[in-house]
Amino acid sequence: MIDKTEIKNTTGLVWFGNDLRIHDNEVLSTAIKNHKKVIGVYCIDPTLFLKNEFGFNKMDVFRTKFLLETLEDLQQQLIQLNISLLVFKNTPENKIMDICKIYQIECIYKQKEWTNDEVISLKTVKEKIPEEIKVHEIYNQFLYHPNDINIDIENIPPVFSNLRKKLEKYNFIRSEAHIDKLTTDNLVNERTEIPSLEDLGFEEVTSNSKTAFPFHGGESEGLKRLHNYFFETKKLGFYKKTRNGLIGTDYSSKFSPWLANGSLSARTIYWNVKKFEEDEIKNQSTYWLIFELIWRDYFKYISLKHGNNIFKIGGILNKNYSWSSNRKIIQNWINGETKDDFVNANMIELKRTGWMSNRGRQNVASYFAKELTLDWRIGAAYFESILIDYDVHSNFGNWMYVSGVGNDPRDRKFNTQLQAERYDPAHLFRNRWLQQTLF
Repeated sequence: MIDKTEIKNTTGLVWFGNDLRIHDNEVLSTAIKNHKKVIGVYCIDPTLFLKNEFGFNKMDVFRTKFLLETLEDLQQQLIQLNISLLVFKNTPENKIMDICKIYQIECIYKQKEWTNDEVISLKTVKEKIPEEIKVHEIYNQFLYHPNDINIDIENIPPVFSNLRKKLEKYNFIRSEAHIDKLTTDNLVNERTEIPSLEDLGFEEVTSNSKTAFPFHGGESEGLKRLHNYFFETKKLGFYKKTRNGLIGTDYSSKFSPWLANGSLSARTIYWNVKKFEEDEIKNQSTYWLIFELIWRDYFKYISLKHGNNIFKIGGILNKNYSWSSNRKIIQNWINGETKDDFVNANMIELKRTGWMSNRGRQNVASYFAKELTLDWRIGAAYFESILIDYDVHSNFGNWMYVSGVGNDPRDRKFNTQLQAERYDPAHLFRNRWLQQTLF
């Protein structure tokens, strides 16, 4: 329990991670309530741009561009609250200790994480800062808060529908966290520049004219998209009918990139769905968007329960399949040069835009693991590198699911050609991307 009387007149540091927003940010709200002064910091870790064991940058150009846009917006949003955001191209362990010394930080506040890289990063920071500096980790990324679900983490049901039914029947959604504005003397004199793509080793990239995700990063853009999709075009009312689409900006909500880096919260989306239901219509589509948010929670709870097993080749089921790691076959999949035109079109879209539909992801992942029998972790690592909306829990949870080492009780294999006939009967999507390769 935080003793507010002792720390109110001290300075708190908000160490931002995948919670890059000011609305409904429990971490930021708690720091502001507990301290007279608050500073924000974000570290762009250079190791993210190095090759991993599978030969991919952990973060390639599309995710990086979206992140930089998000940080620029967050910096401006925080200024409205009279809070400075210091951004460094450095590892957290190298910079946070310095910030704590310079600004006499008493407490650090951050979103609670539990996956491998984030746990190691926090451990390294704790080893460097003085013991008297307290680090407060706060759950800040769920729709259904872990403290409210009345289920021990080790007893999380292995099947999604079982968890969903329990959550919907016995639990509630918290209201959004309130954020107070500080006085102007809270701003610090230090200024930091957000690096450019070039600073991080990338060439500038322009949006592909055919992309289904032409949006920019940042909370402002996310809230703008939410307002447009819900209250201007009212496309939410048709979401269930269109969500398996492949072309265009409005076949789905496109919220996932903002959710992934935390510039939109699941609760903000939920309460706006409820407002839409009050003001416009309540139907299967409005429910289905909430249903998808519960899927997102589900994979977070699965990773909480199983820890680093989600990264192991046998997955959470510890299945022993015979996987291949043939580099040529993997590269053909990446380049959209397989024997399957539906897979190829989706992979070319991904390579050129950093985006792929949910329907496409299920098909290309199933093809990778079940048809080509390639090590699913390599496909997951490629997605991690290139997807604008990469989220560790959903990415590895879904890859395990379609690869037969996760939570799918039926262990299905997608018939990609039947899927193409159903979702792209006129070849519009395939022609859109495959004809670019004809030269």
